[in-house]
Amino acid sequence: MVQPYKHEPFTNFSVEENRNAYLTGLKTVEGYLGQDYPLVIGGEKITTEDKIASYNPSNKEELIGRVSKANRELAEQAMQAAVEAFKTWRKVKPEIRADVLFKAAAIIRRRKHEFSALLTKEAGKPWNEADADTAEAIDFLEFYARQMLQIKDGVPVNSRPNEYNRYDYIPLGVGII
Repeated sequence: MVQPYKHEPFTNFSVEENRNAYLTGLKTVEGYLGQDYPLVIGGEKITTEDKIASYNPSNKEELIGRVSKANRELAEQAMQAAVEAFKTWRKVKPEIRADVLFKAAAIIRRRKHEFSALLTKEAGKPWNEADADTAEAIDFLEFYARQMLQIKDGVPVNSRPNEYNRYDYIPLGVGII
């Protein structure tokens, strides 16, 4: 049986320890602002001449970072790499795939204020809204991991005598946006 989930709590910033933790998250983020970030396609880092720059909307002089911009050819290359990876990933047991989501949630939970500080810097979010968005991301990861564990063996359906009906979920594949 899948354990019930308790929602990720929001941070009470009226508590000095929490305020200081968030300020530490902001300092951590400020330590790596302004960098260039490559695309990662099939495990390979790809840097392009054309970049997308992200600036702090509440301080237009503060460069958050620059990410290499993909063109149609690179998007297709990423799609094909994902299709290739899907050939083996789709055979991975649901428990292992769910564990990837649980681990991602644990990483974000450990670095919650850093992730929230990124939202403050990149999207201009107030602390409480950034904290709520990070908490929601953790909730989504854990929710979908638990859903995967709950439906991994399919859903019971009624069968008539001398017939056997099943309702199973299967991995569908790759998409690109």
